[in-house]
Amino acid sequence: MTLKQLAKNYDVEQTIDGSKFRRRARVLQSIWREEQGYPCGVHGNSQLGSRLPEEEAKTKLWNYLTDTIRAVVKAEVRGAKEGDGKLFGYPRIYNDLLSSQPLCFNLFGELTQDLALASKVIKTMTAGSFVEVTKIDFEYSPGRRDKRYLNDRSAFDVFLRCKTSTGKEGFIGIEVKYHENLAGPEGKDKEEYSTVARKMKCFKEDLTPLKKSPLQQIWRDHLLAGITQKEDEYDDGLFVTLYPKDNTHVSKALSAYRTHLTNEETFASWTLEEFVNVLQANSKAPWITSFNDRYLAFEKIDKLLESDS
Repeated sequence: MTLKQLAKNYDVEQTIDGSKFRRRARVLQSIWREEQGYPCGVHGNSQLGSRLPEEEAKTKLWNYLTDTIRAVVKAEVRGAKEGDGKLFGYPRIYNDLLSSQPLCFNLFGELTQDLALASKVIKTMTAGSFVEVTKIDFEYSPGRRDKRYLNDRSAFDVFLRCKTSTGKEGFIGIEVKYHENLAGPEGKDKEEYSTVARKMKCFKEDLTPLKKSPLQQIWRDHLLAGITQKEDEYDDGLFVTLYPKDNTHVSKALSAYRTHLTNEETFASWTLEEFVNVLQANSKAPWITSFNDRYLAFEKIDKLLESDS
């Protein structure tokens, strides 16, 4: 059996999946859905195994792994108010198993209630630069379309308020990717981008490549971290891209992005596998196993392919 045939068997054969990893991720989510006994969603007039039925998914929050995470989703998503700057994608936050927004809640939702564990993980991931997490926010922007910042709609998927190793105030702004790539139409360039870039003093002189796909989203989030640190008077700030190691669209873009930096003091990239390994080294909580099983257990696909060979 080929991967394409396996995708067809799990109702996820999509032509938009232009990479092997994207197809494997879609298959894995359909496998997980079937393991949970959840019905298949639809795309247009066809079944789509990486989706849940919209109404039931919204009511029962099937996309989320634990009751604690569901409670966080209810507070953050259903409790979102106009003007608070939080923009969630509907209905995919409920019914799209591949979407990175639900993944953010599934990875960080439990940690909002266990800041001690979050602190241990972040201390390890930052090699001791940040030692304590004091608060976790989702879909956070210090000011959408605010000219004091970037004057656009940029936001961090996850925002960790932290204490640094010297006891000062810091933050980590995280952009999370799962199956997504960084392709897409180029957004409008704004004067604020170049202005903030010059103030950050970590970019090479020619900013032109950073304004184009696939680097533009990384750059704007990095800029948002830089201006947030300055305007909100944080002592330290870090922008992180968090992604699966086999998502080569993202890893290649990150490698290219680094060639335009003069230093990486405010920039880092972590793989989901690294992050989960550190979680597992510090806790035996069942939700961590559940997260790994859902998002990173690609050996399930390999076993299915091998069993039919």
